[in-house]
Amino acid sequence: MRKKRSTRRRIAPDPKFNDIMVARFINNILKDGKKATARGIMYDALATIGTKTEKNPVDVFRKAVENASPLIEVRARRVGGATYQVPTEVRPERRTALAIRWLISNAKERSEGKSMSQKLAAELLAASAGDGGAIKKKDDVHRMAEANKAFAHFRW
Repeated sequence: MRKKRSTRRRIAPDPKFNDIMVARFINNILKDGKKATARGIMYDALATIGTKTEKNPVDVFRKAVENASPLIEVRARRVGGATYQVPTEVRPERRTALAIRWLISNAKERSEGKSMSQKLAAELLAASAGDGGAIKKKDDVHRMAEANKAFAHFRW
């Protein structure tokens, strides 16, 4: 091996909840370097969740991310001129990254509410309850992996 492995950057926890997962979520909402706007969207969504459920909003958020996290996914692998969809396990870091990405993209597509914070709150509540777009995406990925289980021996 010629070069050393790159070191993972440590993300500082967010100022309000002192939570690294919330900080990662805010960084994924971020557009054009407007972190204050991204924080506003996230904190408004968490405040909405807090008023609707009377539970700790960070716990609801963590449950939503956990529910949307895929355990297995398919990766394309070329073997002798043919490309197979090989099911592989998802590393924990990638698992949460995918869940966060799916939650945000599905929140953007939601119709209820005018603002992004309302849409995000609705998507997080749905995901924590076990439904919503992000959970559907996770189920699709799992179903795809299950369908291609026959190619699991191509795993590398």
